[in-house]
Amino acid sequence: MKIKQRTINVTLLLIVIAYTFSILARFLWIYKFGGNEQLKFNNEYMINTHDGYFWAKGAFDLINGTLSNRSPVDTSLSLTTAFLVKVFPFSFETVVFYLSALFSSLIVIPMILIGRHLGKIEFGFISALISSIAVSYYNRTMLGYYDTDMLNIVFPIFLLWSTMLAINTKQDKYFLFTAIEIILYRWWYPQSYSLEFSFLTMIFIYIIYKKTKKMNLSYELKLLSIMLFAMLSIDVGIKLLVVVLMYIFFKKINNQKYLFFVLFFVIILFVFTGGINPIISQLEGYVFKSSTFITSSADSLTYYSVMQTIREAGSISYDIFAKRISGNSLIFLLSVIGYILLLFRHKVMLLSLPLVGLGFLGLNSGLRFTIYAVPIMGLGIGYLIIILSDILNIKKSTWVKYFLYCSFTMIILIPNINHIMSYKIPSVLSKSDVNSLDKIKNISNKGDYILSWWDYGYPLSFYTGLNNTIDGGKHDGNGNYPISYALTKPQNLSSQMLRLNVEFDQKETGNYIENMMDHYGYKNADDFLLALEVGLELPQKTRDVYLYLPSSMLTIYPSIELFSNLDLSTGKQNKKSFFYLSKNYTEDDRYINLGKNIKIIKKSGKISINGKIQSLKRFTKTYYDKGKIFKKQTKIINNNSLLSVIFMASHKQMLVIDEKTYNSTYFQLFILENYNKSYFIPIISEPNLKIYKLNM
Repeated sequence: MKIKQRTINVTLLLIVIAYTFSILARFLWIYKFGGNEQLKFNNEYMINTHDGYFWAKGAFDLINGTLSNRSPVDTSLSLTTAFLVKVFPFSFETVVFYLSALFSSLIVIPMILIGRHLGKIEFGFISALISSIAVSYYNRTMLGYYDTDMLNIVFPIFLLWSTMLAINTKQDKYFLFTAIEIILYRWWYPQSYSLEFSFLTMIFIYIIYKKTKKMNLSYELKLLSIMLFAMLSIDVGIKLLVVVLMYIFFKKINNQKYLFFVLFFVIILFVFTGGINPIISQLEGYVFKSSTFITSSADSLTYYSVMQTIREAGSISYDIFAKRISGNSLIFLLSVIGYILLLFRHKVMLLSLPLVGLGFLGLNSGLRFTIYAVPIMGLGIGYLIIILSDILNIKKSTWVKYFLYCSFTMIILIPNINHIMSYKIPSVLSKSDVNSLDKIKNISNKGDYILSWWDYGYPLSFYTGLNNTIDGGKHDGNGNYPISYALTKPQNLSSQMLRLNVEFDQKETGNYIENMMDHYGYKNADDFLLALEVGLELPQKTRDVYLYLPSSMLTIYPSIELFSNLDLSTGKQNKKSFFYLSKNYTEDDRYINLGKNIKIIKKSGKISINGKIQSLKRFTKTYYDKGKIFKKQTKIINNNSLLSVIFMASHKQMLVIDEKTYNSTYFQLFILENYNKSYFIPIISEPNLKIYKLNM
């Protein structure tokens, strides 16, 4: 009894140490940004992930008893946040900012418990330290990263722990733990279905193996049945109640014949409540992105797929892949070796293969998947440290053993800590940005719209309470086309499209462009767009529209253009506009070197691009004077040329663009402030943000 209590005490102590370490590592963000008041609003730090404002909106509405457009008031993170704010004496902003660090650090608990179960608690402790701050895991769970990621890895590692102990110990409590973990995980993150199904498959394979060996299957049948029931798409409360009843029933029944009948009955329920259908729908966007284009619901128009522009959904290099998981390529290789050794020594670790497989999808399917492999590779490197330390500890000295443990662990932690120190991600919006949005909130009416690219949708909706047509959860090609069109076309076309986009958004069904075409009686998209250039009689105005134009949109302008720079009938891309942004230019007596073999020849006013010299149409310099008044100077060089240079002096960057880009609404309104009062009225004019009101 004393030995057992001592083991529990040691386990609790190591969990506290590892958890504290993980929290303190994340608080380095405060150390780096603590003095920057632009990252605070109402004297509270703001979050640093766009999607976080979606969940924050739901929590805010729950706390204040309000209901805004598309508010996620029934989602797990919003509900949890609202509960914590009401129960504990902390402000809403404090909970939202710090919650990710507090929840994500819980990963150290199952990591240490796994190590203890496999006979070496030190191994679990080392793995917990490394995994808790590994690059990919830290990036998505740092302070201010308010998203479901804060528990999206914690739950599956608990699931791995409980299934391991279920298989090894055959104790009834562990199949109950497993079922409850699945229910909670599914509630927290509905997209967890595929991973849960993978664990289920591993148990099924194990049952087949035991069947070939003619071994007793009673416990495994119970485990499989209760896991399968926990995955049903039914009310959470019902699942919890039935799972507890199944646990009580299974404690009294061991007859395999009856258990097979129970399993068969649960399978029938599984099929009738949705079954395997969600797997394809969850993975197709990231894994099966075989086509650049997607077709509208009516199969008549073809749009550009947003998945092709999301970095976290694109393939990555091996070096980035390895760094994200383990800190660098060498540590990753050592982690793989340790993991393989762990598999040979403890066959039950085969249950971790779904997490490894999902994590390794990152090479082809994007950064977001690498996080799943982090804790498993952490176990791998932790196990290797234990093996190497024991080999080197020839005299079997306890002091030498722990010295080696500490030394190797610190070496592995260094690249990950260095990453934390250099990873300076600010808040999504600055204090001045939010102040500007607060002004819009005060002058607008409920039901008005504030439009921008989808990246900004959630924070705009959160701070203004206004509607939008695209955001982080609604950004397919159909929705993106009108906004892309409005940002990249001249102001007369942009203003019409914005008005049409908002008025037709009220229907909330079908396809924006197709609805517009039907309204005006056009069967061909080209004819409709041509009519727009001539000018259409617009629907009666029902609400005001604000256009949000931040400086950060400049870097993604080429991606924005892709969504409307195509033939809607065929999906074929039109000729790409010329756009080059230089932030690291140099200057000497003869040239202004913009990088990538692009030089401005100062004497002749021409530009050299990859050795080809051509004339410039104009050279424009924009800047803000001491009174923060916008100024611009333009020199016409050759009206017959197609390229222009814009020197944004206050932003310390230079642009080389063609006429189409120069005349686009974004460039005219944000870069040059050449607004036409017939179409747009300036509301907010700051160096890094412009907000215009649609004047038609």
